[in-house]
Amino acid sequence: MLLGFKTELKVSKQQRLLLAQHAGVARHAWNKGLALCQQVIIHNRTNPDDKIKFPTAIDLHKWLVAAVKSQHSWYYEVSKCAPQYALRHLSDAFKSFFNTSTSLGVDPERSRRVKKVKGFPNFKKKGRHDSFTLDGVIHIDHKKVRVPIIGWLKTYELLPFGYKPKSVTISKQADKWFISWKIELETNETPKKQEFVGVDLGINHLAILSTGVIFDGAKSYKRYESKLARMQYLNRHKQVGSHNCRKAQIKIARLHQKIANIRKDTLHKITTYISKNHAVIGIEDLNVSGMLANGKLSKAIADMGFYEFRRQLEYKTQLYGSKLVIVDRFYPSSKTCSSCGEKKSSLSLSQRVFTCEICGFECDRDVNAAINLEKEAVRLTVLACGLDSADTSRMKQEEKAGSC
Repeated sequence: MLLGFKTELKVSKQQRLLLAQHAGVARHAWNKGLALCQQVIIHNRTNPDDKIKFPTAIDLHKWLVAAVKSQHSWYYEVSKCAPQYALRHLSDAFKSFFNTSTSLGVDPERSRRVKKVKGFPNFKKKGRHDSFTLDGVIHIDHKKVRVPIIGWLKTYELLPFGYKPKSVTISKQADKWFISWKIELETNETPKKQEFVGVDLGINHLAILSTGVIFDGAKSYKRYESKLARMQYLNRHKQVGSHNCRKAQIKIARLHQKIANIRKDTLHKITTYISKNHAVIGIEDLNVSGMLANGKLSKAIADMGFYEFRRQLEYKTQLYGSKLVIVDRFYPSSKTCSSCGEKKSSLSLSQRVFTCEICGFECDRDVNAAINLEKEAVRLTVLACGLDSADTSRMKQEEKAGSC
């Protein structure tokens, strides 16, 4: 399977300037191409009888060479791949947008609110998500990478040996530069401690397993929230564009990056443990965007990283030979008794202990939900594999015997 590898670069002042030039050219090509695409959409909307073909990546590149490069000589100071890949990514973004619009029943060439449809490409601003892609002859040697035009770039860590990437993407985060490419890894199936497990995500604790194991989230934003607010407060009166303002913005960006790195590191450790030690993992299909609309809980939910947790599980289960089962978001995992199966009519968030009025079963509500997710994962797996109830009972008995 293909996985992305990303590492930080150790760049000199000259290399930093050259990388910034490549990112600037890629950003300029993206913005010029996006402006042209918007003009085509507006023209086709106002002139339905005289429509123009929407430009492809090849059309955009031909137009860029003829109309833009002749006016901006600094295009020839960087690799030709930077603007080419920027236009290719722009074309892919519009394809994704048109597919989304079609599924939502919106005609991009007729609707006047086309820019408000989710997925419409935006103009890029200098200093935000600067990146570019290069291809050609790329060499990897221990702690350095050689890319076209730029030359050798040093890294802080040893690079995976034996891979020859066809292209690399260089991006900037805060004031640091990173390089990434795709590598192909073989599936490494690990011995599993348990056959089935259910995982319930929460705010107090990030992940609660049906086995009773509890993983706490990093809560990195909550930890550094006061420090971040203080830094932003001190930057409020600095003149925009001044040297002091730029220094303060870099410090703020570094802190944001630190918060994100702590959160991602915690998620990687938890998802790796779950994927390596469990054969079938059941999680709920949470509506994260809808949950973030809750003003009281949105900050805590975003600090946990529910979407990133699921994204990591999706590829790590393939890498370690496990299976991820997504349970429907409307499945009442919290309201259902994991002992007798009775469903409650209502259960408020303040009730942290689940108590069943039918059988008297008491359990932490999150553990109860995780057990129900495990049972639902077993049921869905049985339906997918075509097993009968006897096979399911045998699998559960073997699991219990192995854990004793």
